[in-house]
Amino acid sequence: MIERRIVENVLGAALATGGDYSELFAEDTEKNVVVMVDGKVEDASYRRVFGAGVRVLLGARCIYAYTSGQDEKALMETAKAAAAALKGVKEHETRAFNALRKGDYAPETPYGAVGNAERIALIRRASQAAKAYSDEITQVVARFMDVDQRVTVANSLGVWAEDRRPRGRVAIQAVAMKDGDAQTGYKAPGRGEGFEQFRHYDMEALGAAAAKQAVTMLHAPQCPAAGAVPVVIDGGFGGVILHEACVHSLEATSVAKGNSEFCGKLGQVVASPVVTAVDDGTLPGEWGSIRFDDEGTPSQRNVLIENGVLKSYLFDYRDTRLMEHPLTGSSRRESYEFAPTSRMTNTFFAPGTDDDEEMIRTMGTGLYAASMGGGSVNPLTGEFNFAVDEAYWVKDGRIFCPVRGATLIGKGADVLKKIDRVGKHMWMAPGMCGSLSGSVPTNVGQPRVRVTDIVVGGKGGML
Repeated sequence: MIERRIVENVLGAALATGGDYSELFAEDTEKNVVVMVDGKVEDASYRRVFGAGVRVLLGARCIYAYTSGQDEKALMETAKAAAAALKGVKEHETRAFNALRKGDYAPETPYGAVGNAERIALIRRASQAAKAYSDEITQVVARFMDVDQRVTVANSLGVWAEDRRPRGRVAIQAVAMKDGDAQTGYKAPGRGEGFEQFRHYDMEALGAAAAKQAVTMLHAPQCPAAGAVPVVIDGGFGGVILHEACVHSLEATSVAKGNSEFCGKLGQVVASPVVTAVDDGTLPGEWGSIRFDDEGTPSQRNVLIENGVLKSYLFDYRDTRLMEHPLTGSSRRESYEFAPTSRMTNTFFAPGTDDDEEMIRTMGTGLYAASMGGGSVNPLTGEFNFAVDEAYWVKDGRIFCPVRGATLIGKGADVLKKIDRVGKHMWMAPGMCGSLSGSVPTNVGQPRVRVTDIVVGGKGGML
């Protein structure tokens, strides 16, 4: 840990040319990755990220500099480099550190205490199960990833915060092939805990599930270009639509600059009355959870939409200077090489009261999206285009057959208003979200939901 005396001097030096706020972010992070292809280890790597960044604000103007060192000389040179972008005189002093925040989480089994033999043995079980599922499985790629990040944040307003953020994840991708046609299945759970989390994983079931998805899609006909039809979207990664097509437009990086379809709509109805959307960084052990954000603000549960009404945006400190809004504990960054900005943590539709099977039974003809894929979104308009990794065509309220190549096309604000069913059981799936401050771990989630109509695209004819 950096001496408090040094931090005080660094923050003071950063204010020397007229800044009204200064901040130091220091980290020491260890990362391990093991990649296995068809049961053989192809890569085993270790990386350490060590350094610090100094940020100076003057109003909404931001200057950021960083260094790969944490000694006094390197930090002072970095502070002076940031301050050099301003040409004024010192008008603000640093406050005494009176807001002391320390995360109390310690992993039961730190990743540093785990050897690669244990990592390899874990993913080999999943790889073998995926390969054994079917003769049509031609390749299995298994990955183990862990990160143990230690951070210190201090600023001129008197905040001093320290935390430890371990995270681990496994990912299994199975490829099924027949007559030159290939389809993939993918499963990748993870949590914000130490190696102890993997005691609860059924690795064989995980591998088999990835293989089953690949084989199912291999034999599925092409999805019809059906136009606007009812769509049921399952939980977990189904929440990617909320994440991408809605909540990115609720981040201050968009809202404070007027680049969001939700600008000026606090207190207005923006969704169906059955919709409540939350971003909660306080959930114990979840992939996207943080005890405080990268400005040292405590994490919190932010209800973004409640019963259809827009209640809050996600804000960082800098953007509160552009727009009056309380801090939400949402300032995040990939590493010390990035200045922070407003980002999501664990974002999900809250559970509702509807029955999962009734949603399909009463939908008529449409699409059941069991697993969502990637896509593209315009944050200004909310228009999106998402692939569906695992989908099923529904006829007369019954699942008729699996279909592949399905896409969902629409606009986030429209989809929110067309949700007419929300299930009782919510679950989440981990992912990495990229934005101005780099790539950060976020969870997406929801219960099973039904949308009265979304445009479904595909290459097939009517089934």
